[in-house]
This record gives sequence, structure tokens and C-alpha cells, in this order.
Amino acid sequence: MQNRWQFAVDVGGTFTDCIASSPDGIEYRYKLLSTGVVKGSACLKSGSSSFSDKRRCADPDDFWIGWSIRFLHEANSSATKHKVVQFDPETGTFQLDHPVDTVDGIYRYELHAELPAPVIAMRWVLKLPLAASLPPLDLRLGTTRGTNALLTRTGARTALITTRGFKDLLEIGNQSRPNIFELGITKHVKLACMTETVNERVSSTGFITTELEESSVEQAIMALKENGIESVAVCLLNSYRNSTHEQQIARLLSRHGFQHICCSSDFSSLINLVARAETTVVNAYLNPVLQQYIEQIHDELNAESSIRMMTSSGGLVNTPDFTGKDSVLSGPAGGVVGYSTAARVTGHRSAIGFDMGGTSTDVSRFDGAYSYEFETQKSGVQISTPMMAIETVAAGGGSICRFDGIKLTVGPASAGADPGPACYGRGGPLCVTDLNVHLGRIYPNQFPFPLDLDAIEDRLLELRQVVAEKTGEDLSSDELATGLLQIANENMAQAIRSISVAEGYDPKEYLLVSFGGAAGQHACAVSEQLGISSVLVHPDAGILSAYGIRHADQTEHAERGIYQLLHQVDSSFLSEWINGVAREVLSRPALQSLPKSQVKIKTALELRFSGLDASLVIPLDNADQDHPVLDEQIEAVVDSFHAMHEQKYGYTERDRELELVAVRIQATHADRKSDPLSKSVEKEVLQPETTTDLWSGGGKSSAGVFQLAELNPGNTIIGPAVVTDLHSTTIVDFGWQAELLSGHELLLSFTEADRPTEDDRGDPQVILSGTDPIQLEIYNNLFAAIAAQMGITLRNTSASVNVKERLDYSCAIFTEDGRLVVNAPHIPVHLGAMGETVRNVIDRNPVMRDGDVFVTNNPFQGGSHLPDVTVVTPVFNAVGKRLFFTASRAHHAEIGGISPGSMPPFSRHLGEEGVLIDDFKLSDAGQWCGESLLAVLNSGDYPSRNPETNLQDIQAQVAANHQGAKALMQLIADRGQENVLSFMNHIQSAASRKMR
Repeated sequence: MQNRWQFAVDVGGTFTDCIASSPDGIEYRYKLLSTGVVKGSACLKSGSSSFSDKRRCADPDDFWIGWSIRFLHEANSSATKHKVVQFDPETGTFQLDHPVDTVDGIYRYELHAELPAPVIAMRWVLKLPLAASLPPLDLRLGTTRGTNALLTRTGARTALITTRGFKDLLEIGNQSRPNIFELGITKHVKLACMTETVNERVSSTGFITTELEESSVEQAIMALKENGIESVAVCLLNSYRNSTHEQQIARLLSRHGFQHICCSSDFSSLINLVARAETTVVNAYLNPVLQQYIEQIHDELNAESSIRMMTSSGGLVNTPDFTGKDSVLSGPAGGVVGYSTAARVTGHRSAIGFDMGGTSTDVSRFDGAYSYEFETQKSGVQISTPMMAIETVAAGGGSICRFDGIKLTVGPASAGADPGPACYGRGGPLCVTDLNVHLGRIYPNQFPFPLDLDAIEDRLLELRQVVAEKTGEDLSSDELATGLLQIANENMAQAIRSISVAEGYDPKEYLLVSFGGAAGQHACAVSEQLGISSVLVHPDAGILSAYGIRHADQTEHAERGIYQLLHQVDSSFLSEWINGVAREVLSRPALQSLPKSQVKIKTALELRFSGLDASLVIPLDNADQDHPVLDEQIEAVVDSFHAMHEQKYGYTERDRELELVAVRIQATHADRKSDPLSKSVEKEVLQPETTTDLWSGGGKSSAGVFQLAELNPGNTIIGPAVVTDLHSTTIVDFGWQAELLSGHELLLSFTEADRPTEDDRGDPQVILSGTDPIQLEIYNNLFAAIAAQMGITLRNTSASVNVKERLDYSCAIFTEDGRLVVNAPHIPVHLGAMGETVRNVIDRNPVMRDGDVFVTNNPFQGGSHLPDVTVVTPVFNAVGKRLFFTASRAHHAEIGGISPGSMPPFSRHLGEEGVLIDDFKLSDAGQWCGESLLAVLNSGDYPSRNPETNLQDIQAQVAANHQGAKALMQLIADRGQENVLSFMNHIQSAASRKMR
């Protein structure tokens, strides 16, 4: 039995969720707005000093005494303010400090206590009014405070100090162009409002070539003071090798009174100046905001209380160790820990998290261990730190449904909370929530306020009329709503494919864990799109991030950059490096007082092909201070690397040298017991007492309505059915059944029993209409997602900075006669000419076979200029019929010519610009001809200066094309060859009509 209260709180953007456990093990839950404001409505009488609200009858005795309250009339924005002096929970009656001076009527009210939401939640659970003190307690806290400050650019006034000559480092960044098709590009506001440089230099090996000139530091400090800088980031060139100068600058800053100082060498021993600088600036920018917020909460707690913070990596740290870079995914990481814990408790090792809210949907994958990203982009800033790998798609309950004149769309724009969907009655647009209400997939009686059903019908009718006028398709309201819902479901399914299929994992082998306010309405439909047969809905699905924070472990991460060829690394040296990193992480204050037996060490090696940038992190089992690394363990890691590379990218190169990038250590301390396993018990099929009309499985029928709180373990519900609770609705579609497990989780299983005929749109044998605005959008999104994934593969497997960082490449899909179908949002000048290149390849190669791959950079055959190398891959079906092409074009940093970079301004003929690759067959029916291409790159008067990198980038393009071909063939298997090929033509026709 624990000896004091335990709280797990997730402060989200809109709501704060709290799960509490008393010393005797009783659990409590509470949800409130993250602003700390409590809202309601009441009938006020002029001159009265009291009012009642029945919804407050369950609140603790005297809880609201001392709170400020203001009343707002529905007809105007004027407000009157009062203090609550008495509160009666039996009747929900508030006594005010003075009479209400307003006319009789219904007023909205807001209660304020000027306290952080977590403190209010803890007080509510403990039934403590403002005058009472909180007892000693343990708080685990996840917060979006850092995320919000990053998004809204409301962090501390920050400056960067860096090496002289790199003043524009943050402004230039890595030259990536994320929104290249935007006509009016708005750059992200930089976090650092000024950059100062100092005289110093450290070589790439860590040798000091120029000593730090302290006078230049003093000059920089004076400039910072003159500009009112609050927080300073220090990031010097090659400081990951030698941090002496950074530490000197930090001491000088401290001597001048700066309290918030962040050095890149304090958290990173890895190469990449831009990422280190931006991450250091994130820390400097957010740390003061987070520190102030934590102090605000700490001041309200008992002095003996403890606070631990949830990090983006899914672990807890003590408050002094919680930094800005670790706060960005604090809440969503709790969701990942929550759904993975729920999966494990029910006996599942592999799970996909499906968290759908009002504006977006987060998806992630769990394979018995968490998937991490060690470098990612958030709000226009590169951040280098361990983070949960979470994919976000702009599809939520508030996603707006529109018609663009050709096809229907869902999102990415959202109606938000105000005005919200049409059913909120505030004049909002048609949204996904409205579709669910219209189709019976949301039970209106469960909503906290009355829904405007007429507004939904009005919006559907307006959209139907526009669609009929433009396309001739006369859709009913049910057909339109169903089609739009299908588009939304496909968007979310595509996000899941991007973290499963695109990574080499089959979603059919996973459990889908549904959580968030809206996920339960879509879980069955999204699962069917992916072939997933089991869905889990946890009883805390509406507050699963708080549940995850409750189950998180104390965690510390550390790494050491190595950057040596693996075959040159002796196992004894590797053991020494691992021991050094382990000693460092175990010496941290959070872990150093714990017995060694209570801390679990996990070791991993970060590896990559020599010359490439993309790396894979491979676990090294049984490697810690007590177990030296053996040669056979290194061999096993190499085998695992090749297996993972082949799974993820579709190929590997076993003869190519591997580079050991870094040693990574994760130390965890689990200080709470796991929940007992939840299992199936004797089943009892329930018959509904209440029914509603529900659109499911292609038609409308009567569906049972069940309250989750009234179900008992073993109760089984046959779909179609609606299961409701306080915070969400779960739809059990046709062909599915739901069973309540012993831990009160709802397990949905796909049975296909008594399933009606599938909607024709999902049957690969049915040929679809080319004017159908629903299917046009679905197929367009499917094709575009495949092209985008090709680009990700190309970037991850390439060697040159041009591709990896500048993103100077393009990927597209073409018909069998070389006409462009769809492209990812890559380089416009590439995409306009690639079709000409593909058609020239077709003309010059009348006989093509499966396994052929062509390479060209000929400007006279559709090429842009010689550095732009195009790889063209024809794709065939099982009987040898050519169906389409995948193609990719990348700007190679070097292709020969009279000047490095292969873009000479004074060349007199093509040969002086570089090597001409004219319709070269790189793969002949699967037979690789790389050596012959290497000979071409080394030929001529001005050969390539870096042919090995050329070949590596071309291999990356081949891998990207292969990825696209594989995805297209899977699409044919799912939807039928004739439909896929027909919609390639339909999309071209639609694009032509849209441009006229």
C-alpha cells in the first residue's frame, strides 16, 4: 500500500485529464479545461445574491468558496463579476458576495481561481477548498506548455552565440523548402531574436586551432544586455568533440548575471551543427517558460510533495532535468505509453495507436518496444532528442468537408471549437462530426449540450446541390455523408500505412488501440481499410495520456558519437565506450541513489552505410557494465541491421561497409507495479433495450445502444451497435462484435458473420464512375501518398546533402504511355519535364521487361540540366503487361564538367557541363549493371569528381521507385487493376477540367 496520494495529470491544449490513486488504492478521475476555468449556465434573477446549477451537485463541500465568478449574457458580451462566499453541493447553490445587478435571464458563467489546472484537479479529487492546504503527494505531469509556446512563439527573449563566420546559421538552416508549391511562402518566425559570434575555432577532431578570444565574448554579452535578452543558447562549431570554449562562454555569461544559459555540449555529443544549434535555441527559448510554470505548481503544493515530468521520449524525469527540447511531445508520448500498456495488459505485443481528436489524429506503432525518432522537425525547428515516433494527420472531428468543383475533400482545415461543426448551432461548416451525427454514429443524447440537427441537413443539402450542378452526380444526403466519411477514414488509414506498410510492417498483424474523443466512431472502418481484425477500447480511452503518464518509468537517455567504420571497432573498445556512457547516465541525480538492481540498462548501436546519412538504431542485447561485448554480438547486430534495412527500404548491401555512428543508452527505473492481465471471460450475448438508426456496412439499419458503465465482463455485443460513455462513443460496425474483458476493456473483433454485401465502392470487381467526386478524392490521395512515400525513401537512402537536406528531388507516377498521374509536392521544374523523359525512354526502348530500370540526364530528352538525373522504372503485372511507371529525379551535387558542382556559367558545349547519361539501362531484367554505369561516370574529358556518391544517390532513386511500384501493386490487389488504371486517367481528366 502506498503511503500518500499519487496523481497523473496530462495538461492538453484544451482539456486537462487527471487520474488519482489514494493511499488505500481507490482511483479517481477528473477532467477540466486547461485554462482552469470552470464553465456553466444558470438562471439569474435581478437583485438576487444566489443561483443554482444542478450540474454542480456532485462537487465537493465548500469547494467553490473564494472563487471568482463572472456572468455573461447570451445576448451580449458584457460581464458582471462576483466572489463565491458559500456553496451547497446538495442543491448546487452558490451564494455570492453581492447581489446580481442585471436583468432576469439565462447567463453563462465562468469560475476562476487563478490556479494552474493540475492544482485545481488535485484539489477537486481531494475535496479541498481554496482555504485548505494540500497534503504531501506525488505528481506525474505531462504538459503542452512548451508546445504551445513553440507554436505561438511566446517563449523567452533568446539569443544564440556561435562561432564567427556562422552568424546566418539559423537563417540559412539546411535549405529545405517544405512548402515549395505555395505561392506566398511565409517563413517561420525564428526563436532567436539575435545571433552574436565569437572568435574561436575547434577542428573536426576536437583540436583547438584558435583559442577563444574573451574580448569577443564580452562584446557579444554587451550586445545581449542592450537588447534585453533573457536566455542565451551557446552552440559552437565542432563543440560535440571539444566543449571547452562553450563552457568558458557559459561561465562568462553567468558572471554577467544571465540565469538561463544552454550549451549544446550539455546534451549532445553528435555531429550536425544546424540541428544542435536549433535544439539548443529551443532549450533556451522554452526553459524559462517551463521553469516558471513548474514553480507556479510547486508553490501550491506541500513542501514534501514531489513532481516528475513526462518527456517526449515517454519517460519521467525530475523537474530540474526537464528541458524545452524534451517537452514538445510530452502529452502525446503519454498516449503512446498508455496504449502500449493497455495492449500489453490484454496480452498483445504489437499495437498501433489511433488517437483522434477534434482537429487532428495521431498514429504510432508499438512492437514490444517503443519506436523513437532522434531528430525531427516541429513547428519549423529541427530538434535533436529522443522522441516517440508519432505521425499526425489533419483529420479530426472538426475537419471541414468541401467540394472544389471536381472532387470532395475532408480537411485539412478545421472548424475548431468555435464555431465548431454545424451541429454546434453556431453557424459552423459541415464537418466530420456532423457526418457521424447524420449517420447515427454519434448518439446525440450523450452530448453535453443539444445538437442542431437541422443545420446538418441544411449543409448537406447545400453541398449536394453544388455537386449535382458541377458533376451531374445526384447523391442523396446519406450517400454524400457516407462518401465524405470514407474519405476521412482513408486519410487516417493512410497515416497508419505511413508508420506500418511504408516501414516494412504489415498492419494486419497489429491490434488497433482506439483512444481520444472521436476515434471510437471510426476505429472499425479504419481497421477494415487496413485489414486489422482487432480493436481495443480502454475504459480510460478518453484520458489515455494521463493513464500512460501514470504507467511511465523514470527514464534517462544518453549517447556518445563514435563515427568510425564498424570493422575497425574492437569489441573491447566498444565495451569501454558503452561502460563510459552507462556510468555517466547512472551518475545522474535521478538514478544515482537507487540500487543498481533496480535500474534496467538498454544499449543500442546506431549504424549506417558508410557515406550515407540515414541510420538505423539496433538493440545490442546483454551489453552493460557487467557483460563485455563479444564479437558474435556485433555480428548479430550487423545481421539485424541488414534485415531491418531490407524490410524498411526494400534492399540492403551486405558487401558495403557500415559506420558506427553512436552508442545509445537508456536507463529506466519502474517504481510502480504493472496492472493485472486482462482476459476474456465466459461470454454472454446482450440484447439491446434501446435502439437507434445507424449507417453501417453500406446501409442503414437498427442498432443497439449500450452504456459502457452498465456492462459486465463477458458481456458481448453483436454489431451494428453504439456503445457510449462519458467522454466518447464507440461504433461496433456490421461484421464486428465487442466483448468486455475482465479489466473492463472493450475488445472489438472482425467476424464477417451475417455481414451484408459490401458497398460497391470497396469491391475490386465493380468498375467505378470516373465522375464520382468521392472516389476521385480517394484515389488522388492514395496515389499522392505513394509518391510522397517514394520521396521519403529517396531522402533516407541517399548520400548527398542536395537530396538529404536541400530536398532537391522529385517523385511521380506515370501511366503506361508516360503521362503524369500524380506527384508529391517536390520540385516543380522537375515535374514539368519528367513526363517527356519517360516518354523518350518508352520511344527508345520498345521492348521492356520486368526488372528493367533506366537512367538518363539528357537535356534533349526531357532532362533539366545534367546534374538532374532521372531514374525510370516500368511496372508489370503477373502476366507481363506493363501497367505504369514510377520515376524519380534528383539533383546530384557533382556530375563532372569544368567546375565543381557541375553548373559552370561559361561552358561552351554540353561536355563541359559534365557526364551525359543517355538512356542507360541500369537493370536489365533484374541484372544489375552498376559497374557499367560507374564506367560512364568516370568517362569523358570532364568525368564526375564523386562517382561513388552519384551511384549511391541513383541506388536511392531505384529504391524509391521500387517502393512506389510495390505500393501500387498492393493497391491493385486491394481495389482491382481496372479501377486503379481507370482512375489514373480519370484524375488526369479531372486536372484538365480544373485548369480550364
